[in-house]
Amino acid sequence: MKDGILENYLAAGNLAATILRESAQEIRAGGSYLELVESVEARVKDGGADLAFPLNVSLNEDAAHDTASTGDGRTFGRGDVVKLDLGVQIDGYIADTATTVDLGNNALLLEASREALEAAIRAVRPGLTAGELGAIVQNEIERRGYRPIANLTGHGLDQYVLHRDPTIPNIAINGGTVLEEGMAFAIEPFATTGSGRVGEKTRVEIFSQIAEKPVRISSARAVMERVRDRQGLPFSRRWLNDKKLDFALPGLVRSQILHGYPVLADIPGSLVSQHEHTLVVTADGCIVTTR
Repeated sequence: MKDGILENYLAAGNLAATILRESAQEIRAGGSYLELVESVEARVKDGGADLAFPLNVSLNEDAAHDTASTGDGRTFGRGDVVKLDLGVQIDGYIADTATTVDLGNNALLLEASREALEAAIRAVRPGLTAGELGAIVQNEIERRGYRPIANLTGHGLDQYVLHRDPTIPNIAINGGTVLEEGMAFAIEPFATTGSGRVGEKTRVEIFSQIAEKPVRISSARAVMERVRDRQGLPFSRRWLNDKKLDFALPGLVRSQILHGYPVLADIPGSLVSQHEHTLVVTADGCIVTTR
């Protein structure tokens, strides 16, 4: 990996780690969901970087893809398990990191995903397979009495690319991508008290552009103009800040110009914890960019 690229990964990771750590400490029962999201996103811009995706804040059985909507009145409640998933990018090079805040009595659940992540990071080296990493994650979670979420995975990163090979499973699989020096990817174990699989909810607040096609309706053209500089990275409905543009989103999804990301959740009443770091494989291990 060229030095300039590694420097961008490291700078994005350092900023993401600092903001995630500070924002996690600010979460309290009764605190505003929207205020937290807007504060964190503003801190990324103030730090001289940009968001790789809207801040994900997912509660309890929700595992991923939730963020604040315009005028969101939700507050954090006593007993909530709050996942914060933050993506920061500099010149398209991404730091993807997540932590979980426990407003209840779920220390062991949080330990399961956190220690699964740390054990996987310790094992990373060239020649290891993604399936071997998945086995490590699964073992650490299951030995604490929880289930890994089988249909969520870690993922490779590249310039303005949030998901690519290698896919890093949260369960043991045969084979998988062989790790090589210079690879950049995120490992993100999810531990759950539920079924170990997530499904889609109806709530969709995050979108990304997946195709370039002619658009006739003026509001739809305005959406595409507004998100062009994202270069395919996800954006929030809230960022459009215009009801007319909001109404254009379903048509753009139907036309397969945009992709919507529904909130992903385990069974109602379950609790999910998540921890995530971005790393770059070295000759004898890895550099964790988001410490």
